[in-house]
Amino acid sequence: MSWLAEYESKKKTAREALGVVESGMRVWVHANSGFPQVLANALADRAPELRNVEVAHLLGLGYARYAEPEFAASFRPNALFIGSNVRQAVNEGRADYTPIHLSEIEAMFTSGEMPIDVALIHVSRPDEHGFVSMGTSIETTLSAARAARYVIAQTNDQMPRTCGNTFLHVNEIDAFVEVSESLVELPVHGITDEQRAIARNIVDLIEDGCTLQTGIGGIPDAILPHLTDRKNLGVHTETISEGAIPLIESGVINGRMKTLNPNKVTVGFVLGSRKMYDYVNRNQIFDFRPNSYTNDPYVVARHDNMIAINSALEIDLTGQVCSDSVGQLFYSGFGGQLDFIRGAGRSKNGKPIIALPSTAKHGAVSKIVPMLKPGAGVVTTRADVRYVATEFGIVNLHGKSVRQRAEMLIGIAHPKFRKELQEHCEKMKWTRAGELVGAATV
Repeated sequence: MSWLAEYESKKKTAREALGVVESGMRVWVHANSGFPQVLANALADRAPELRNVEVAHLLGLGYARYAEPEFAASFRPNALFIGSNVRQAVNEGRADYTPIHLSEIEAMFTSGEMPIDVALIHVSRPDEHGFVSMGTSIETTLSAARAARYVIAQTNDQMPRTCGNTFLHVNEIDAFVEVSESLVELPVHGITDEQRAIARNIVDLIEDGCTLQTGIGGIPDAILPHLTDRKNLGVHTETISEGAIPLIESGVINGRMKTLNPNKVTVGFVLGSRKMYDYVNRNQIFDFRPNSYTNDPYVVARHDNMIAINSALEIDLTGQVCSDSVGQLFYSGFGGQLDFIRGAGRSKNGKPIIALPSTAKHGAVSKIVPMLKPGAGVVTTRADVRYVATEFGIVNLHGKSVRQRAEMLIGIAHPKFRKELQEHCEKMKWTRAGELVGAATV
């Protein structure tokens, strides 16, 4: 049987394809813009027939109807990274959160520690050789599909074909559900003055020939336009912003000086607008890889001059970084933050950076705090943290004592909170009364 005949024989409706799911199974759902909305809806439609189905996933840009309260007896989401579509369910006890480094997830599939019964994936149409591409989101889902007992693919003629380790053959997939729909796009938010100031404090650390991990969001978007005069930058990252496109087209990002995978933009997934999705389609400068590779700290460390820029929800005066929770409320996940912080910290001339505005809630609260909120989780430990940047400066905490760290962090806190932070230092006997030292920034 040719691959085309096999493909045709495996085509089903979403309802037919999801009939394979049984009570007590574990179902993996494709992440990010690869969220298979048609398959996810068909799974939710089966709620009356199912009980105790675990739905495991990373961040998904789609409507997770299976996480609604009325389906709690049928489905139990398990977020290995929490998105807005399941955050309420997690914090109301109807869904689980599994803290884990992104680099370590795929090993759970292949070792059998977290066996996958059914994988719901979102792919391109087959090419002339019978291969579909995982498109914009490889992350951990390619490995989940290869380890799953049964694979259902939502095949979409609007899913880009991306280059690298992104392909599955028709014979590796058990059922195909054809759709034609636009991918979910990431909402665009304007860059704030604080984010621009943070970017200005970071860009001097980025020299010609550096390899970048910047992620997405206002701070990366503010940094990238400052790099137009740099030469021979590389990218090795979990994900990347649309702001990189002009730098690639102008030759600033060319990967020529990367010490691993030169001449390539190595990435696990992309999020953005249709412009970004069209740009990666068949674009051979992109080398899409699973996160077990992109986020492996050993792989990251093999890049000389690695710059890793990550965000945080708050940081205490000893350098503990909370990124996945607001007090006891779970918000996101470990993701790849510590993977890249540790990898860049071990890179030759590497610079791991935590970047955050000095305040939250329109200036009402400080994000540099005496102590983390009760129940807050530490993602980057005080021994791993190095550079910390706010709109008021950037400091390097590596090798510094607790007293020195506190003084340095107070120096980049918002001025209206510095007295309060200093009083905590005096209470802890880290500094003498009235001895507020404005530490020099890097």
